[in-house]
Amino acid sequence: MSSLLDQESKARRFLLSLALTGLIFLAELAGGLWTRSLALLSDSAHVFMDVFALGLSFLAMRAAALPADDRHTYGFHRLQVLAALANGATLLLIAFEILREAWSRFQNPETVLAGPMLVIAVLGLGVNLVVALLLRQHDHSDLNTRSAFLHVLGDALASVGVIVAGIAILFTGWLWLDPLVSVLIGLLILFSSGRVLKESIHILAEGMPAGMTASAIADAMRRVPGVIEVHDLHVWTVAPGYVALSAHVVLQDQALSQTAETMAALKETLLVGFVIRHTTIQCECSACGQGQAISVESVEVSPGAVPGE
Repeated sequence: MSSLLDQESKARRFLLSLALTGLIFLAELAGGLWTRSLALLSDSAHVFMDVFALGLSFLAMRAAALPADDRHTYGFHRLQVLAALANGATLLLIAFEILREAWSRFQNPETVLAGPMLVIAVLGLGVNLVVALLLRQHDHSDLNTRSAFLHVLGDALASVGVIVAGIAILFTGWLWLDPLVSVLIGLLILFSSGRVLKESIHILAEGMPAGMTASAIADAMRRVPGVIEVHDLHVWTVAPGYVALSAHVVLQDQALSQTAETMAALKETLLVGFVIRHTTIQCECSACGQGQAISVESVEVSPGAVPGE
């Protein structure tokens, strides 16, 4: 019951954060067009990234609760990965457009209404801090919440940049500061989109999580009493935080009850050592010749592993 209440509380906080961030996006977009501030328009693009990230996190949280069916045996976890891929590609285009426009502004500076630009940026910073506090209250072992929190925190830093530029332009009239801050925001978006694209492509390519290697996993499994060899080992990421494994293990000649104990020990090893909960392990008395044994010196992990091979 408490878990259900916690999920509902998290959903309400996400919806409130999404609504507040959406309002700031519209305000900064309209304010950027009015004041002709490229820095403010660039920050609005960054806020749009936050809106998408929060929406994606909310939908992922809801999708993860949907049960698997006959056609989607893993459920709908991969939807968040596909959305992240589209998000990263869109952000990449936005970043390049900001950098292109900034270069044009360096060559042909335009008058900026620094006062209104500064007011809107301060409001944006205030809302970003409120949203960050809402998300900070949750358990940050949750990848969706943590990624959304980092998006909002990054936008708060971008808002600080716009505020500094607004103050400087107001007192010095240095119009080149506006495109300079835009370049910094564009690079920040470029970096963020690169990370999103890299992770989503890695997951869609059936890659295993960072920090894991097939040799280390096979070696840990081989150390379980009763296990002679491990081969045809496949480890892949279904979605962030959801790792699956399939493997063939050659066991010593033993009673069926001992085999059950060995299987339990293997699952415990994978859970404690690598946080792998979804496992499909086939026990054999001798190598079937279907896949090469995994050793510390030589690792062979076939792409496109099929669960339960």
